[in-house]
Amino acid sequence: MLSKKQTQLPIFITSNSPFKSSLFFIIIFLTAWFLLLFFWLPPTNPIHINLHRAYHLISNHIINSHVYRQPFSVYIYDMPSEFNLGLVKNCHHLNMHRDMCPHVANHGLGQPLQHVNAVSPACWFATNQFTAAMIFHARLENHPLRTWDPSRATLFYVPFYGGLHASSKFRETNLTARDELAVRFSEFLESQPWWQRNNGKDHFVVLGRTAWDFMRTKSGPDYGASTLLNLPRVQNLSVLAIERNPWRTNQHGIPYPSYFHPCTSSQVLTWQHSMRLSKRPHLFSFVGAPRKGSQRAAIRYELIKQCGESIRCKLLTCRYGSGASNKCSSPSEILGVMSKSQFCLQAPGDSFTRRSTFDSVLAGCIPVFFSRHTAYTQYMWYLPQDAEEYSVYINGENGNATRRIEDELMKIPRERVERMRKKVIDLIPRVTYKHPNASDDGEFEDAVDVAVAALANHVQSVLSKE
Repeated sequence: MLSKKQTQLPIFITSNSPFKSSLFFIIIFLTAWFLLLFFWLPPTNPIHINLHRAYHLISNHIINSHVYRQPFSVYIYDMPSEFNLGLVKNCHHLNMHRDMCPHVANHGLGQPLQHVNAVSPACWFATNQFTAAMIFHARLENHPLRTWDPSRATLFYVPFYGGLHASSKFRETNLTARDELAVRFSEFLESQPWWQRNNGKDHFVVLGRTAWDFMRTKSGPDYGASTLLNLPRVQNLSVLAIERNPWRTNQHGIPYPSYFHPCTSSQVLTWQHSMRLSKRPHLFSFVGAPRKGSQRAAIRYELIKQCGESIRCKLLTCRYGSGASNKCSSPSEILGVMSKSQFCLQAPGDSFTRRSTFDSVLAGCIPVFFSRHTAYTQYMWYLPQDAEEYSVYINGENGNATRRIEDELMKIPRERVERMRKKVIDLIPRVTYKHPNASDDGEFEDAVDVAVAALANHVQSVLSKE
């Protein structure tokens, strides 16, 4: 018979039952597991997670440290189709030089490419350089910062494919007909109640062409441009364009779209790694065609001449016209040259800027500029403030392009070349447009993420001063 002291002991000590012994160990295990969950993995707050993703997208590289990220959201206007999708339906007549139907496919990404990169083949497209507006629109429609409530919006996006319309009207001699859609666009803006709230200062449009294609004046020459950006109602509207007028404070430069549109951060890291490992036997290269009748044409002539005469330069000359074999229409040819070059010459094209700048960044090739307006005054949201970190500048604006380029590049120490190439490769994510259907993992910011964050900061700064 058990004593009184013994009967006060816990039952699992006094019992030899196998079941009760097992129960003891189960209780100990569950208690330890509960304590681990409670102290080591505290309960998450779903609201906190959403705010973190919406307001603090993880930046792969902070380029301009003065940009302070504040909470913001973007509202997208439901526009009449004549301003966007209606234009796309008429894709056979959007450009005087080519059928744009293959290029506006896949939300403006164009046709899928084969044999560019075996690791991530689904990321590559034959993207036209003038479809940024379509890609931007598609990205924002699935963006985590989108709001359906205009009263909560920081920014208002107006999806007008003005670049596609402009290219379809370059040969229109009736100026009233050429400007008709632009005028209706400005009237639409003024009729919107949310435009009235801040007189349009929190609204923005993305134009897939240079700003000059929308700035015709009565006194200047007529190259086929419209007057969209000179209309009085549009002056408060923020304009995102692949080339801005550096003297207009409401215009902001965004990258030309290149061929790489990743869906995940791992695809970006894989491509960056391959560019770091790429062998670069060519000191420098030039990809482009001659131009006629301007100072920019003279620069191009000199670059083609010097590259053709140097054993350290790889020249890929573009040829246009009926029956011409144009390797510059092949992304694999372009990236093949650039990824094997240490420096890529970036002469101005028909205007100051050119898509080739962003092709060279994608290929990890250090750009060499001959005009400050090719990049330095254009893409401040995307490129380091210190241009020497990622590029070389040779002043070609005052007839100095005749300086021997090979000699200038040979003077640069190898250590500095390696630092610049590392910086260029680091820039790849932020000048790239994600695939519109990409799941937003928040692990890297693409060109759209960078633009809306910087624009929100700009707009909030402007409105706070009023």
